[in-house]
Amino acid sequence: MPDTSTPPVAATAATGTGTDAGTGTGPGGGAGHGAVGALPSWEDLVTTALLGTDRRPPPATAPGREAPAHLLDTAAMATVRRRAGLRAGPAVRRPEPAPADPRPALPPAAARRLTLLLADRTGGPGGGRRGNAPDLMELLPQWLAAADAHGYAAPPQSLPALLDAARGRTDLRPAALAFAGPRGLWLARLNPDWRFARRTAPGGGTALPDPEDAEAVRQLWQEGLFAERVALLSRLRRSRTAALALELLTSTWATERAEDRLMFVDSLRTGLSARDEPFLEAALADRSRNVRAAAAELLSALPGSALGARMAVRAASCVAVDHTGATATIAVEPPLECDAGMERDGVPARPPAGRGERSWWLGRLVEATPLGTWPERLGGRTPRQIVELPVADGWQDELHAAWCRAAVRQWDAEWSRALLGAPSAPEAGGPGSVSLAERAKLLATLAPEERAAWVAGFIATHGLSEAFQLLGVCALPWPPELGRAVVDALNIARDAGSYPWSFSGVMGLAERCLDPAEATRLNALLAVPDEREGASPGAGGYWAEAFQRLVTTLRLRATMARELIPPDTGGSPGKG
Repeated sequence: MPDTSTPPVAATAATGTGTDAGTGTGPGGGAGHGAVGALPSWEDLVTTALLGTDRRPPPATAPGREAPAHLLDTAAMATVRRRAGLRAGPAVRRPEPAPADPRPALPPAAARRLTLLLADRTGGPGGGRRGNAPDLMELLPQWLAAADAHGYAAPPQSLPALLDAARGRTDLRPAALAFAGPRGLWLARLNPDWRFARRTAPGGGTALPDPEDAEAVRQLWQEGLFAERVALLSRLRRSRTAALALELLTSTWATERAEDRLMFVDSLRTGLSARDEPFLEAALADRSRNVRAAAAELLSALPGSALGARMAVRAASCVAVDHTGATATIAVEPPLECDAGMERDGVPARPPAGRGERSWWLGRLVEATPLGTWPERLGGRTPRQIVELPVADGWQDELHAAWCRAAVRQWDAEWSRALLGAPSAPEAGGPGSVSLAERAKLLATLAPEERAAWVAGFIATHGLSEAFQLLGVCALPWPPELGRAVVDALNIARDAGSYPWSFSGVMGLAERCLDPAEATRLNALLAVPDEREGASPGAGGYWAEAFQRLVTTLRLRATMARELIPPDTGGSPGKG
């Protein structure tokens, strides 16, 4: 015969209809009544549990029952009541279906490889030795770039892990979002943790109108979000309708916020030309100091600009050749003041802390002066001859540093070569006092082959102690000449008896940047060398382990490149 009695929990839930789920009290604040009497509030139960039933016995304990058991039973019943009292939330609109991605799917082997790379996105255990295992997370950017080059679509099931990886590393975002495609942006809109995707994607992931559709373009400019408007400007600047971008910007300029005006000016770097000069000249009078500085920088990079001519007149009055001594010398007389005209043209009157006013003003004038000014001003000399001239009164550092900034801003390879000097120059520098950071920027203005050759020569002369920053600007994979220079320098460091950890940065770059074809040549370095007198204890074994990891990584990169080849092509993977 079935038992028709009501269990205590069910009876409590049944008689507690109309209760407040948060407190367990009945309508009007009164206590609800169940099989065991009134239930205390949830807050009272929590307080009793924290203090202990010895210090605060639960109310209405049944005769013969232990207080802890009674407290747990009461909490269980209160839990049921709280859950039963929850009201269903309002129905929400179902999301639109994910858009189609017309790109081809990854080959199966490459899809499995992506799963492994994303599973290791934490980079493995922190600290300690890595052993022989490749760092898969450091190979992910290269894998994504190769997948994007092939035009593959990301597997739908990999999108959450891909977006999580991009969330943690900003350097992954451009390639990861390109690979994720429209489905990735669709998914990112459903999770606040992935909102970076909408900020990073051009126009926040919104489809931009055709540049030829002037009406749609103007509507988006007037009504669109800021990210959409910036993306629209950039797209127009890259199209045949570049003049329309400037027209739109001018039409709303007076009503834009200062931070928005700064971003809009910066977008003019794309396709910068003489037609932008009137607008940028007007921006020199903008009420925002940052906007004025950005406009001045763009004008100084624009060949033939009026600002460049004004700066040339000012800088030429400060720098000249002095022939009074036994040898020609560059004499420098920095400005005595920063007048209103200099300020309007982007020279800040107040220098940063620790900088002298006159040297600060001189540097700002020289870096904004067209480099073509100096051969005529300094006796018809070439850039290399100018850089080799001694500079009087200790002004060489300031003058050469300003010329470096000008060469980078104006993308002048001839001046960059002159300032870099020969890679075998003494003291690991050029003829002047060009810093390591400045050399890296100068190298970026050279063609990839010339850049790699210069760095290879630098390493062959000076070793790897200062090469990390320079290697970072070299194209991938490293050309054979540069790869051989790096491996030879690592071998020399090993023979010197030091530990490989001093070169861990360069070794990490080599794992990602060496041509995988170099793996065979590295086999000779895998053996543990005999420990030399004076060498660090156990250094040979650590070096063998580091070279083994390098070889393993190079072979893995070659395998990854093969896996990305479409099955029906049968072609070679090229260099990965």
